[in-house]
This record gives sequence, C-alpha cells and structure tokens, in this order.
Amino acid sequence: MHTISYVTVDVFTSTRFEGNPLAVISDARGLTDAAMQKIATEFNYSEVTFVLPPDDPENSARVRIFTPTMEIPFAGHPNVGTAYVLGQRAEIFGKPVGDGLRFEEKAGIVEISLKRSGGRVTAAAIRAPQPLTIGDAIAEETIARCVTLDPGVIVTTTHAPVFASVGLNFAIAELNGLEALAAARPNLAGFHAAAGRQATSGHDFSLFLYVRASEDPWHIRARMFAPLDNVPEDPATGSASAALAAYLVSLAPDADMNIRITIEQGVEMGRRSVIALDVAKSAGIVTDVVISGSCVPVMRGEILLQD
Repeated sequence: MHTISYVTVDVFTSTRFEGNPLAVISDARGLTDAAMQKIATEFNYSEVTFVLPPDDPENSARVRIFTPTMEIPFAGHPNVGTAYVLGQRAEIFGKPVGDGLRFEEKAGIVEISLKRSGGRVTAAAIRAPQPLTIGDAIAEETIARCVTLDPGVIVTTTHAPVFASVGLNFAIAELNGLEALAAARPNLAGFHAAAGRQATSGHDFSLFLYVRASEDPWHIRARMFAPLDNVPEDPATGSASAALAAYLVSLAPDADMNIRITIEQGVEMGRRSVIALDVAKSAGIVTDVVISGSCVPVMRGEILLQD
C-alpha cells in the first residue's frame, strides 16, 4: 500500500481548534500536480502545502500551496504553518534546520524566522515576497453585493475599495463597525459577477473586509471570503492581512514609520486568530512587511494513495 504522511496545525493561534487549520505534506516527492490538487480538495482546508527539495541548494525547500480549487503563488498562514512543522525537525532534505528558512514559491523567495521557547518552535515570522502593489478601485455596490450588505456601510474616508497585494491579490474594503462586519454573508452570485468584471491574478476574486478600532486604529478586526475558491470564509489570511497593513501604512501621512499592526480574524466563525504585522516605511515607500503568528499541532496521519 502506497501512503504519504501529513501533519495538520492550527495557525495564528496557541489554542487548539482555533486559528486556521493547515495540512502539511512535508515530503511531496513523487506526487503529480493532479494528485496534489486532489489531496487539497479532499482536505478542503483553505490551503494545503506540499514540500519538495529546493531547486537552489542555498534555500531550504520548495513549497507549493493549493486551495481546494487551484494552486496559488503565495499565502501567509501556509508559510507560517509549514515553517512551524519543518522547524520541529533536525533537518530538511538532509540540510540542518536553523532559526531561518528560505522557501522557493511561485511568488518568489519567502524568508522565515522561527521563534523558539524552551528549545521548541512555537511561532514563525515570514517576510512578504513582493512589494506592495495597488490595483483598480472597486465599486462600493460590487463589494456590498458580494456580502449582502448595504453600500452605505462601506467606509471610503481612507480609501475606496481596491485590489492590493504583497504576493497574492485581494479586494479590500473598510466597513463602518463590528455590527456591519458581523452581518456580512457571502453571496455567490455577487462574487461571480465581481470576478467577471474585475481584474485579479493568482486566484479567484477574494474579499477582505475590515474594521479599525476607534481607540487604536492599528488594531483591526477582519473577515475574508473566497467562495469561488471553495472557501466561504477563512479564519486567518496572512497574505491579505499583509496587503492591508502595507496599504494602510502607505496611506499614513508619516514619511517614515516602523509599526506593529494586530489583525484579529475568524472571531465570527468561533476560530479566533491573531496575526501580527510589522511594517516599515521609508521616504514614503513601504519597504518591508513581516507576518508572524503562533501555531499548535492538531493531527498527524497517512494518506492512502494506492491499495
């Protein structure tokens, strides 16, 4: 019987059964693209990662990331979780594991720092692989239809709804309060219409909604919907959080900044996640975005590939 091992972890949390679950296939050698996609569809998590030997021996591994419907070039929680899993090992494909890892991904090289406590890896921090890019503005009515809300709850004081990316593209929009955020419900017809009208890349139209705390504008609550990727709602989305954090810092009046932003996500799902983002800005340009979070192991087992 041909089998392959997997581990699952909950990411952006230190509490089991909260955060965002991730399945990691830590040695995916021999798997075809089609097999990877079938495994990801079977798990039906927002993402599954497949770890392969690096093309460049200076790097730690090549990591491929699949949603239930497609391969994507980059994502936050899969990198944090995969680094956490591999960091428990003495070596990766014969190379000793230190405190830093480098993953080859379709979006580029992803650099990871492992955080240890009592000699054990407890968290990881990753650097966004691409600079901030801002795409087209999106009509408020389009956003509202996607999540069954009145367009009046969308805030445009800081920015209009827009596409933003540091490696994976998301539509982002601010809402006027937690009540509106809690009321959001994905409307598949609205997402299909938005995807048909708006240009995106890397994955299907995905929408990141957020509310800023009045007492601390750098503490944010968010929800992410990607029903076209078979992810009705995602409990933690590091790549979207990083894009939003970079964009908000880029809009801030200060020319130079180093700031930590905290994003809570998944609260409405009963899977609270906490994503920390350290953003640097110099001469008006965002120069660095680091995404960090804790992880906790949940399951391990084997996938039966053949009888």
